[in-house]
Formats: sequence, C-alpha cells, structure tokens
Amino acid sequence: MDVKGHAAVVTGAASGLGAVTARALAAAGAKVALLDREVEGAARVAAEIGGQAFACDVVDAASAEAAVAAAAAAHGPARILVNCAGVAPAGRIVGRKGPQPLEDFRRVVEINLIGTFNLLRLVAAGAVGLEPLARGERGVLINTASIAAYDGQVGQPAYAASKAGVAGLTLPAAREFAGVGIRVVTIAPGIFATPMMLNMPQEVQDSIGATVPFPPGLGDPEDYARLVLHIIGNTMLNGEVIRLDGALRMAPK
Repeated sequence: MDVKGHAAVVTGAASGLGAVTARALAAAGAKVALLDREVEGAARVAAEIGGQAFACDVVDAASAEAAVAAAAAAHGPARILVNCAGVAPAGRIVGRKGPQPLEDFRRVVEINLIGTFNLLRLVAAGAVGLEPLARGERGVLINTASIAAYDGQVGQPAYAASKAGVAGLTLPAAREFAGVGIRVVTIAPGIFATPMMLNMPQEVQDSIGATVPFPPGLGDPEDYARLVLHIIGNTMLNGEVIRLDGALRMAPK
C-alpha cells in the first residue's frame, strides 16, 4: 500500500515511538490521527505535522470508540493503524514487600494487550468497509510487542506476559482479516531511545546500549518508523512478528 493520501491512526502518539511514527507517516503523505491520554502532547506533535490529535484511553471502550469515530470524521476511516501505546513498569512476582499487587499486573496487561486489541478491533471494523486497493488490500494493522515477549527478564513478568499476548494475537488476527484484505503485523523492538530510557542516567544508558551486538547502543526510533513504512508498503508481510533489536538476546537480569 502506498501511504500517500490514506488515513492513519497512531496510539501513544504524544511521545516516543508513536510520535516519531506519526511524523514519518505524515511526511510520507498520510492523514494522521494522533491518539493519546496525554492529548496536549499529541496536539503539539499534530500541530507540527498537520495531523489531528484526539484524547484516548486505550483501555476504555467508550473513549477509544469516540476517538476512532472522531478520527474517521476528520480523515475518513483509517486504512493504517500503528499501536504504540504501552507501559513498562518493573516489579518482581514476589518482592521484598511480598507478592506483587494483582492490580499492578492487571494494569499492565490492560494497557499493553487489551488496549492493543481495543484499537485493533475498532480500526479493523472501519477498514473492512473500504474499497479495496491494489491486490485487494484494504488496510494494515501494526502492533508493538517487545523482545521481552521472548527474553523476559527478572522483574518483567507483567510486561513480558502482556507483550507475549500481543505477539500471540498477530497470526489469528491476520488469518481472520485475510479474506477482506487487511494485514496484521507486529514489531518487537529491543532497547530504544524512548523517553523512558533517556530519563535514565547516561552511564546506565551506555551500559544497556553496550549489550546490543550491532549496531551497539540504544535503537533509534526512526528505525522503528522506517520499518512501519516498509511494512505498509510490502504487501507480502502479514501475520508475522518482526524483531527489531540489533541481534540482542536479553540476559535473565
């Protein structure tokens, strides 16, 4: 699919991978709707790229439905979705204060997995009614997992489980939507220079970056955005989880 002229929805678009991806899509000619709970941050990015920002809590059905409907009213139903909204808190299953509070685990799964599914279902519902493009394609839905889905470290049980769920969602969704020409692909990033990482002390960033075989260092969010654009343009990419990690395999701790 050629990005130019098509409506796109990006979640978690106020910062990090979402913001960079929104910029890349807009630069390629897409009409971009930026969804985030931090709507002021999303609005700043939207103003920069000529997009539209909408408040959206991805775990809330009504909030997501309203945001997707508003985006469709502004740009038409989206053919492109990039799910970047997520959280990555650390916490052992049993820590010094006892077992991890169940609500902490539930919150991570709700945002990372259920939030991903929430937007997937809503954008797909709009895309199925669109006219098919070349090769019968109607849309591309791109989710964000993590290499933690495969290499989850101590202290990452909720994060790793939620991202493994996103990875596991990929193939059944792709198979379901194959008949209507909608592709589903997931990116599993390694360690990227997002606000969460950049807020760490420089020596910590350097230490973490040194674990990446090649290229060493934190990943550039632009590389994530470039992969998004390639997935959209390459019709044969479907039902796959793509690691984007510089050959990193994380140690247990």
